[in-house]
Amino acid sequence: MDTGVSVVGTGQVSGTPDVLHVTFGVEQVEPDVATAVATVGERTDVVIAALRARGIEESRLATGAVNVFQDYREPGTDAGYRASHTIQVETKDLTGFGALLNAAVDAAGNSLTLHGLSFDIEDKSELLIEARRLAFEQAKAKAEHLASLAGFSLGSVTAISETYNHAPIGLQSRRASAKAFDAAINVTPGENSIEVSLQVQFAWA
Repeated sequence: MDTGVSVVGTGQVSGTPDVLHVTFGVEQVEPDVATAVATVGERTDVVIAALRARGIEESRLATGAVNVFQDYREPGTDAGYRASHTIQVETKDLTGFGALLNAAVDAAGNSLTLHGLSFDIEDKSELLIEARRLAFEQAKAKAEHLASLAGFSLGSVTAISETYNHAPIGLQSRRASAKAFDAAINVTPGENSIEVSLQVQFAWA
């Protein structure tokens, strides 16, 4: 059996977000599937055109999901069918959320839904490097302490494994109303945290 000590060290760093992710949805209930799908398709195209007009590049627009299903109602009432289409939007303009929301509401009216928004850091490489350094320093300090308690001297590293956790700041889903956003809404990005955990195996000297 290998001898030595295995410890876990954690390093956490924070950074200022530089990307805003927004997920809009377009939903419509109609008496038949064809009408529901056609209506959602038309309104989705209008929303996408409105977002492009606000400066969102084609590469930062993507379809998130397309769904069609029966809208269940009380017994004895006519059947309905709900079609939906989600649009994922990415922008570097962290202050432009209110303008994007207003443009989408103007385009889709009460068919628009807001599935949420989150802030992110596009390039996390430098933050990950610092988080790893802090995690390793903590792991080594733990190992040295355990070695001294056991009456051993710490040797070389024999194995390392890493886990990574990123916690973007986000807001939850809601339905938008065509009259609810007459003024621009400002959102504050705050900071995002990145955490790296390292399991480090040390041999005895």
